[in-house]
Amino acid sequence: VQLVESGGGLVQAGGSLRLSCAASGTTLSMYAMGWYRQAPGKQRELVAAITTGTGRTNYADSVKGRFTISRDNANDTKYLQMISLKPEDTAVYYCNAYGATQEYWGQGTLVTVSE
Repeated sequence: VQLVESGGGLVQAGGSLRLSCAASGTTLSMYAMGWYRQAPGKQRELVAAITTGTGRTNYADSVKGRFTISRDNANDTKYLQMISLKPEDTAVYYCNAYGATQEYWGQGTLVTVSE
């Protein structure tokens, strides 16, 4: 099973990016999903999560109102839409899928927000 993130890059403060997470070897709609990030010298933190079924979402306080996690079951892809980006959002962003007995991580995609 592989999770592959895409959509990272360099953006100016106030800009937007959309991260995508796709899987090979499994079906993402089977799993609850999370987006994590890790900035240099800091611990990895949960940014946003979405459950299976009802698709209930949860966000870190630092990104509420700016980030939106969503899923496209038809394309079996998960997204993280990020707007009003700030320099402190600079980090490697990781896609995570978890079930009752399995957990998978992507390799990460770098988001850099300049002043």
